[in-house]
Amino acid sequence: MTDSHQGLNAKTNEWPLALFIVALTFSAFQLITAAFHPVSSQVLRAVHVGFLLLIVFITYPTSKRHPFKPFGWLLGILGFGTAIYQWVFEADLIYRSGELTTEDLIVGTLLIALVFEAARRVMGFALPLICTVFLGYGLFGQYLPGDLMHRGYGFDQIVNQLSFGTEGFYGTPTYVSATYIFLFILFGAFLEQAGMIKLFTDFALGLFGHKSGGPAKVSVVSSALMGTITGSGVANVVTTGQFTIPLMMRFGYRNAFAGGVEATSSMGSQIMPPIMGAVAFIMAETINVEFIEIAKAALVPAMLYFGSVFWMVHLEAKRAGLNGLAKEDCPNPWRALSQRWYLLIPLVVLIGLLFSGRTPLFSGTVGLSLTALVILGSAIVMQVSSKWLRLVFWIALGILCAGFFQMGIAVVFGVIAVLVVVCWFIKGGRDTLQICLHALVDGARHAVPVGIACVLVGVIIGIVSLTGVASTVAGYILHVGQNNLFLSLVLTMITCLVLGMGIPSIPNYIITSSIAAPALLDLGVPLIVSHMFVFYFGIMSDLTPPVALACFAAAPIAKERGLKISLWAIRIAIAGFIIPFMSVYSPALMLQSDSTTAIIYVVFKAALAIGLWGAVFTGYLTKPLRWWERIWAFAGGASLILATPMSDELGFALVGTFLLQHLGRDFLARRNA
Repeated sequence: MTDSHQGLNAKTNEWPLALFIVALTFSAFQLITAAFHPVSSQVLRAVHVGFLLLIVFITYPTSKRHPFKPFGWLLGILGFGTAIYQWVFEADLIYRSGELTTEDLIVGTLLIALVFEAARRVMGFALPLICTVFLGYGLFGQYLPGDLMHRGYGFDQIVNQLSFGTEGFYGTPTYVSATYIFLFILFGAFLEQAGMIKLFTDFALGLFGHKSGGPAKVSVVSSALMGTITGSGVANVVTTGQFTIPLMMRFGYRNAFAGGVEATSSMGSQIMPPIMGAVAFIMAETINVEFIEIAKAALVPAMLYFGSVFWMVHLEAKRAGLNGLAKEDCPNPWRALSQRWYLLIPLVVLIGLLFSGRTPLFSGTVGLSLTALVILGSAIVMQVSSKWLRLVFWIALGILCAGFFQMGIAVVFGVIAVLVVVCWFIKGGRDTLQICLHALVDGARHAVPVGIACVLVGVIIGIVSLTGVASTVAGYILHVGQNNLFLSLVLTMITCLVLGMGIPSIPNYIITSSIAAPALLDLGVPLIVSHMFVFYFGIMSDLTPPVALACFAAAPIAKERGLKISLWAIRIAIAGFIIPFMSVYSPALMLQSDSTTAIIYVVFKAALAIGLWGAVFTGYLTKPLRWWERIWAFAGGASLILATPMSDELGFALVGTFLLQHLGRDFLARRNA
């Protein structure tokens, strides 16, 4: 085996054979269980966790100084063994629920230790330490003073809560990871292997590359498009960023600004419908609403977010006098689309299914199957010269797959099997099969950090559920917010940003939604809005110092310090800090209103405020802003954001007079010149 520390970071064709086979088996198991449901939900979750532990321990060494591979395999096999135990003794565990045998206690304790160690290897110490605090609270909370004291729980009760049943490691986040999230990660991996990144990048480059500040606008648009299939901010930074950041720097953008644009755009992928990030699926499951409702609530804020970033990039380009590429050097966007249009078919079908009310699991299975059909079918049809024969082929393939609606997913799997056999014998077909094989393995690779985070936060869910500490914290926030909702929102925002110092957005959301979101709900904030509030600031934490994961991911590409990139990212992403507060006071911004007029009004007000603040933070509108103009414009934008009596009227007055003054000054300057 080659250096296992490179395992998940290396290209899949450089992986050791054993790791490749384990990852491929993991993806195959997930596909079979998604399509045919041969095992119970509990077994599905357990085996999902078992595979995650196995892959982590054979790829991440104990430390860089002690990469002892046999020990890693031993821990990995023990981790997978806990899943086998859950599968084999499933009926017995249900029968004696809550009454653990000695064997149960050993397996449960082993699982706790392995999950904590796996998370430490993948994510560092931050999240495991937070979860250790919760674990310690469950074990010793009876000795605390005041309201935080609970009645006390034995070690066996804690083990039972975390390692068995569906309120600990096998809770809702793990279920979502084992179903929706894995499927959509796999879906993105297939499209990525098939060339979707090149399609989106060429399309964005063709449309905006030759405009003022074109390279940065390409970054915004390509990241937004990639967000529709990946939903991972840091992954977007290291994929599209490899192309867009050097391009921005080559055309005159400051290194830190270029990195900030890519980090900000990429993090927005998690709030970009239709697919969004993993948190959106967990949220839908947590608050028991259809995924379409989450996507609908996120639609306008996502458009405002990316619109704001695009506007900031435009103003910075105008301020610095940065031009785009020569038009002849940019690809033709429509030619790029015509060459790879077929890759959009699964995406369009997936969006249609999600918005028609189908479950994410069903939609993801169909979308993934269609992607495989399109990739394999394209390899075959390229051997046919006649356009009419190609058309007949696609129609016949469509008719065959239509049998899915009568006889189930087995028909589609059968068609895929036939296409695989045909590809094996045609020219270039084996290369296509290799693409599909590596996409399956790549999907398993991307699922590991997300999955481990989902498993570990089960500690928080389990302890909060067992002790009821959430109601205590919620009571404190309610007490603070009785007279001041804004202060409660600020406290919640700070909590999200602080928790985000080193932990991903998934555990961040789960922690804050378990503790703070119920309090916001009791203060009168609508259910979806309260959860979206903590979701947004969980994402923003990846841009705020001192950790700023997305910015530090961009740092080596931009050849700049992550902290400096972070300071720019905060300015560029100003909309991400405004929208959650506006949504609480005006839920119509998240389409939580039956009044079309109210929705149009609040969207217009938000866009105006964000646009004005974009000018404030870049220091440029039609010409450079003077210091007093920036204060004037900032006050106008703030008045539009505030939800106090007469604030809108004052805001519109300030904005109107500012624009008249600034545009008038610019007109006179041009005339005199």
